[in-house]
Formats: sequence, C-alpha cells, structure tokens
Amino acid sequence: MEGLWLFSVALSAAGAIGFICIILVLRWVLYFRKGLAWDGGAAEFNWHPVLIVTGFIFLQGIAIIVYRLPWTWQCSKKMMKFIHAALNLVAFIFAVISMVAVFDFHNAANIPNMYSLHSWLGLTAVILYCLQLVLGVGIYLIPATPVSWRAAFMPLHVYSGLLLFTSVIAVALMGITEKLIFALDNPKYKDSPPEAILVNALGVLLVLFGALILWIATRASWKREIFMQSNFNMNQINRIPVTYINDFQTRYHIIHPRREPLTFCTICK
Repeated sequence: MEGLWLFSVALSAAGAIGFICIILVLRWVLYFRKGLAWDGGAAEFNWHPVLIVTGFIFLQGIAIIVYRLPWTWQCSKKMMKFIHAALNLVAFIFAVISMVAVFDFHNAANIPNMYSLHSWLGLTAVILYCLQLVLGVGIYLIPATPVSWRAAFMPLHVYSGLLLFTSVIAVALMGITEKLIFALDNPKYKDSPPEAILVNALGVLLVLFGALILWIATRASWKREIFMQSNFNMNQINRIPVTYINDFQTRYHIIHPRREPLTFCTICK
C-alpha cells in the first residue's frame, strides 16, 4: 500500500496548500486592500485575485485530478465526466467574472485596458480555456461523437489542460507582482512590508500547489485502474460490489480468479 500512502500524502498536501492560498488571498484583499465590493472602485478590482485563485487555480486543479480521488472510484465513467466538466465550467465562470471586475475598475478609473503582458496572457488563457471546455464537452459528453475521435483527441486534451493550468499560475504570479509594484508606495515593494511578504508567500504556495497537482496528474501508476490493481489484495477485490464491475473486463480483458464473468469495479480514468 506504499503507493496509496504516498498518493494520500500528496493529495492532502495539495488540498491543504490550496485552502491556505484561498485564505491568504482573502486576507490580502480584506486586510490590506479595502475589502470586496461591486462599485467600480478598488474593492471591485479585489474580486479579480480572489476569483482567480479560488476558481481558475484551485477549482481547475481539483478538476484535473478529480478522476484520481479515492472517493470517486465507485462512480461511473459518465458521472465522472460530468463532475470534471462542471468543475471546469465553474472555474471558467469565476475567471470571466474576475475579468469583468478588472474592466469595470479600469473604465471607472480611466485606466487603459489590455496594455500589460499580464493582461495579454490572461485573456489568452481564458479564451483557450473556453475553447478547451467547449471541445471537451463536444467530444466526451455528446454520445454521438465517434470513439475514434475521442481517443485521437485525448492526448491533446490532457496536454492542453496541463499547459493551461501551468500558464494560469504563471500569469497569476505576474499579476500579483504587478499589483504590488503599483499599489505599494510608502513603504515600497522593495522594502518588504508585511503586505509584500504575505503576497510573496501566496505566490510560493501557488507554485507548490501547481507542482503537486501536476505530480498527481502525471504519475501513470496513480491512474485509477492501475491503482486499484496494485494497491488492493484479492480479499479486498472480492468485497467490491458487483454493481460497479460491468465494463472492466471488456476494457481491460482481465480474468478474475473468483468467478466468471470478472467482478471488479468500474473504473474511469
């Protein structure tokens, strides 16, 4: 069970760091940056970092690894697809709202829009994320889509998802650094006031969260079907309900020693 123990540690660490990131970004905007509001002022802008960290980073990260969470091992493949798509949709909605908050604030303060590298890359990430979401729903949730199309698109779907997740974290780091440089005047960012230390710590934790999500998502031995075979002995397998085993034999051609047909849990990904 060593693999399961290591997986549990990585998953727990990712979850804990993700929640700490949300707490830190809320602490930043509520204590140092005039709170939250929707009035066209600086408090409306503060929704931007909160929604990006909460939705576009944390929820997107959970969506990436949701297939590998132990409490989903007994869910059907179709159900897991809907959960994966729903989490990504919520993350996308959070990102769109966060961008609306920025444009409202800039327009009210007569600040030009889309002039920085952060804004260019951020808008690009949102557009590509929307495209990824639409293609994913069209190919994997519409029953009429040919299986061959799904298989051919899967490597690109996985790669682009991980690339977008990594890019969003990088763009977020650019954004919080840019905000500190613009907002801190006396003392300045270079003087390392408490706000700068807090936000720098947030940035470090965002990188750690991203690294853990990527590690969990890219370890082939932690795929659900491999995990179930390698981490559960035959007595444990025999106790798995028969209602979860219908398609495993068809997809993996494994012969169960206890009975025919194979009794094993349905596994998604």
